Amino acid sequence: MSEEKLPESMPCDECQAGVMNLRFITYFTWLGEELITVQNFPAWICDVCGRREYDEKAISWLSMLLDPNAGKPTGHKPASPHRIPGQSSRPSADLS
Repeated sequence: MSEEKLPESMPCDECQAGVMNLRFITYFTWLGEELITVQNFPAWICDVCGRREYDEKAISWLSMLLDPNAGKPTGHKPASPHRIPGQSSRPSADLS
């Protein structure tokens, strides 16, 4: 798997004066009544106005991990083995 090279900075869309720099911060979010913290979370932070934008892939990954249904069966039944009409499902005995 190849890793994408992220730019080190980009202009801030909010204040138009600052530069958004990639930093690794502690991300906080609530899951029901529990406070969840994630260390070393990628975020773009403006050096002038402080605006934060979080990496989309990291947010998707975190959402998947925090999903209460993660790891549970989806309700799909496994596919049944296909049978060829006229053939028995039992092994045939060699009568030669």
